[in-house]
Amino acid sequence: MEIIETKIEGFFIRQAEAEDVPLVLALIRRLAEYERLSHMLVATETELEKYLFGPEKVAEVILGYHGEVPVGYALYFYNFSTFLCRPGLYLEDIFVLDEYRGRGFGKAMLAYLASLAVEKDCGRMEWVVLDWNEPSIQFYKSMGAELMNEWIINRVSGEALRELASKF
Repeated sequence: MEIIETKIEGFFIRQAEAEDVPLVLALIRRLAEYERLSHMLVATETELEKYLFGPEKVAEVILGYHGEVPVGYALYFYNFSTFLCRPGLYLEDIFVLDEYRGRGFGKAMLAYLASLAVEKDCGRMEWVVLDWNEPSIQFYKSMGAELMNEWIINRVSGEALRELASKF
């Protein structure tokens, strides 16, 4: 397992491995609680293992540790921009446990992901934030993020997704 040292003493990052699935799910649950979305969480260890580490792998996870304590994670995947004609890194989740916020751990994980994006010649790194989450919005702005207020997320899921697929 490769340990990625950061500029913060005692804090390191590493890529998650299959045996980390229970930890990743526990952190996802903490994020869902923080975002007041626990009622929407249906993720299971089996599905996480399939999509993060199996032959159908579609995303990756990094874990942030302070000493031996896992304090956060980020889940990301690569997409493609037709306008830039380059890949992009999409950050689905980033989360640091409440009691470890304000120490630079989230910044270190974002900076590491930005370095991956640069390494892969990505044209951009993107993510979304809930409109009520002012602490995160301010944090992202302080990291140089630009809010794209003119873009509206569209989503088709559940029964609506199956209905749309049935039209094919």
